Amino acid sequence: MKHKSLPLLEYNVFNDALSTINYRQKQLITTINQYSYCIADNDFNFKKALQQSDILLPDGIGIVIAAKLLKKQKIKKIAGADIHQYLLEQLQIHSGSCMYLGASEDTLHKIKERLAKEHPNIEVSTYSPPYKAAFTKEDNENMVAAVNAVQPDVLFVGMTAPKQEKWSKANENQLNTKTICAIGAVFDFYAGTVERPNEFWIKMQLEWFIRLVKEPKRMWRRYLYYGPFFLYLLLKVMIRRKDR
Repeated sequence: MKHKSLPLLEYNVFNDALSTINYRQKQLITTINQYSYCIADNDFNFKKALQQSDILLPDGIGIVIAAKLLKKQKIKKIAGADIHQYLLEQLQIHSGSCMYLGASEDTLHKIKERLAKEHPNIEVSTYSPPYKAAFTKEDNENMVAAVNAVQPDVLFVGMTAPKQEKWSKANENQLNTKTICAIGAVFDFYAGTVERPNEFWIKMQLEWFIRLVKEPKRMWRRYLYYGPFFLYLLLKVMIRRKDR
């Protein structure tokens, strides 16, 4: 199925309902926000992974603002947690299977415990890869083999950006799975090791602020540096357009 998308800042951003996504077809789903946009500007492989994703979700208020300022269009923010929940609901209905690739054994164990209670019809597998800056050839072979041994309908990849997107793109053709979904922090949210801001803050478009307050050491650079830097890049684009 061809999904509606919005050409925005060199990317085709998903602009459709989640209900149009069929998890049973081969596809790579990633997300973009102001942080990943700025990082990808200096990381060719990351940029290529985002640009060549079959579905690129607008996971950030900065992307929503960019669509309004540059395209005069209103798009809906879709977080990694949203696509995760949607895919779980579909797998539950159809008794599908999924695999979580990433995070620690403890986090994966907590995910499996919660899934058993909330979505008992889903067959779940997990694999915790080595925690290191770069994987060896053997690491990659083991990860691909673990996925192909169970051939899940959906593969959730959680290794933080940009590592998870680049790994998913580099290995997608070797993976015997249908939907590959890079969702990072969602592993911790679902496991309960990190609490996601409640619905009130999400609806107020202030999820980023609550995450900054709760995890200042980890999040300050993402929001206090890259947030303003992203707005600066937007202003440059707008000024260039006016000068034409």
